[in-house]
Amino acid sequence: MKKAPQTNQSNPDYSGLSAEELLTILTERDAQLEQVVVERDKTISNQQRVIKLLEEQLRLATIRKFATSSEKLPFQITLFDEAEMEVALDELEEQLPQSSQTPTTSKKKRNRGFPDALPRKRIELCLSAAEKAGASSTFFSKVKEELEYIPAQLNVLEYWQEKAVFNVDGQEQIIAAPRPNHPLNKCFAHVSLLAYIMVAKYADGLPLYRLEGMLKRYGNPVSRTNMANWIIRLNDVFKPLINLIREHQNQGHYINADETRIQVLKENGRSIQSDKWMWVTCGGPPGQPSVLFEYDPSRAGAIPERLLADFKGVLQADGYSGYASICQKNQLQRIGCWDHARRKFVEAIRAADPKSKRTKGKPSKADVAVAKIRKLYRIEAAIADCSDAEKYRKRQELSVPLLNEFKIWLETNVTKVLKGSQTRKAMEYTLNQWEYLIGYCDLGYVNISNAKAENAIRPFAVGRKAWLFADTAHGARASATCYSLIETAKANQLEPYSYIRYVLEHIGSADTLEKIEALLPWNVPLERNLKSAPVYGKGQ
Repeated sequence: MKKAPQTNQSNPDYSGLSAEELLTILTERDAQLEQVVVERDKTISNQQRVIKLLEEQLRLATIRKFATSSEKLPFQITLFDEAEMEVALDELEEQLPQSSQTPTTSKKKRNRGFPDALPRKRIELCLSAAEKAGASSTFFSKVKEELEYIPAQLNVLEYWQEKAVFNVDGQEQIIAAPRPNHPLNKCFAHVSLLAYIMVAKYADGLPLYRLEGMLKRYGNPVSRTNMANWIIRLNDVFKPLINLIREHQNQGHYINADETRIQVLKENGRSIQSDKWMWVTCGGPPGQPSVLFEYDPSRAGAIPERLLADFKGVLQADGYSGYASICQKNQLQRIGCWDHARRKFVEAIRAADPKSKRTKGKPSKADVAVAKIRKLYRIEAAIADCSDAEKYRKRQELSVPLLNEFKIWLETNVTKVLKGSQTRKAMEYTLNQWEYLIGYCDLGYVNISNAKAENAIRPFAVGRKAWLFADTAHGARASATCYSLIETAKANQLEPYSYIRYVLEHIGSADTLEKIEALLPWNVPLERNLKSAPVYGKGQ
């Protein structure tokens, strides 16, 4: 057999080869080149996919950092005016209760008057004697109302204790009038100041350094160190009351749960940068709603096991797997949150390439998903005032068919979307959580979303932007206690300052279970929906 001549790759020499041998070599070379082209195209395709995903993640990260956090999209009006969507919504509207067919976005009629609970001062604008001389009669008519602001002030309360001296068997005995109980014993802050500090920091989001400056302007500086120490010491004072509220909450049949990050600088065994968590649960028996915060450096399933140890009802939360153990242990029925599912699609829309087809009039798959979810919320808005039994009936009649249709659409389209993209993640999350997401249709008293817990945790998130972090775990736990009392007061239509002050005035002498139960927000003798300013004493 004739041996092929030696060649080099850069300048091969094919002289001396037969036509058949040359054809074989060229065929092999073409196959190799074709394989190289295929591998190159595959590499480019993968690189383009990675670039697309990175660009999407970059846009989403930029939006999260700099853009508004609202889930309302600038193109929603035009998107939802789509003929198919509007026809479906119109048909849905016809099936809803007649009393619920008014648009949910209609503005309520404004009440221009001020609340009756506000104290009023009558200011009479009088005619002069000359102006009303000869008049047969005079009268007053109210022509205007104005809202007056009275600046805060600091007073020094001097306690003078009366003492009586008795001569008994030739010896003097002194009897003194009892001193009022103070929850912190040795403390120069009156309970009114303690209540103000708690509400200003945890209800209004004012950091202690701002409160320090405000109190200085009012006439007497109070250091932020003193205020922080008072809050931490009050945590032990409030603990029996918090424990009792937790027991009452777990006696209910429906709890909403959520958790959010908190930075704690000094936590044993954990770095400053590591995530720590603030947990929140909302629930309780009828007429006894409560909102409880709990700090823990861990997000493990052991935390909800501890918080919900005695709970036997329905738990609504997001898709976090940490709730699985308590649900299995206590046989809890778990309900998902459509807000979380919808939010993932909204993020996909906001992170989409601005040059995508959606901007040319064709909605993306994330757009369609949001529109389908919107139909479910439209039903919930329409039946909001219905009884639990009517809600169940309407959900079975209207929501279940839409959910079945939505699931089929998700299963059909999920593989058509780029793997790893925000839209694909949203679709996969929704399908993975489907069993929990549809559970609300089986219970009329359950909500479509976990908004109750998210709304409860929002004041903490807002305050966190002002004070940024907690210095120690003790401070984080004290913050959880303060948030619990304030948000529970609000859930029971109590003005937070009035409730906190009432508790501080009585908890020092609450030495029995009955006295502590009397401090529960649904037991205190305070006005609900209280709007008037607190009264500090006679003559003020």
